[in-house]
Amino acid sequence: MNYKLNKDEKLCSRTAVEALFNEGKSLMAFPLRAAYRLRPRDERNPAQFLISIPKKRIRKAVNRVLLRRRTREAYRLNRGTLLLQPLELSGWGVDIAFVYLDSTPAPYEVINEKMISLLNRIAQAAAERQLPAQKVEK
Repeated sequence: MNYKLNKDEKLCSRTAVEALFNEGKSLMAFPLRAAYRLRPRDERNPAQFLISIPKKRIRKAVNRVLLRRRTREAYRLNRGTLLLQPLELSGWGVDIAFVYLDSTPAPYEVINEKMISLLNRIAQAAAERQLPAQKVEK
């Protein structure tokens, strides 16, 4: 299994981020909230993500960076088995935004546990949803 995070896995497109927050669904596992949007699989990476640690909640930049690293590491280690394999089977792609909600930094173990919960729920949503009907050419 490849645990490397590539640049194409980051959600950078302004239009994709706007669509994610306008049309997506939201899940919560305190202290993380995940906004996700299922999309038909295309040439992009099957799962793209972004992490947001609000300055309003975590005032010190050192702590924001620490939480961003912990969240990214939890996602990196769990995405392969919990998210990418179910997406491969279902034919969906997903855009995800992780937002940190607490006002104090949580330990890595808590963030990892909540990340596993969120990824399982997103994968289940993808497995339950059917792909839109394909156009049949005659």
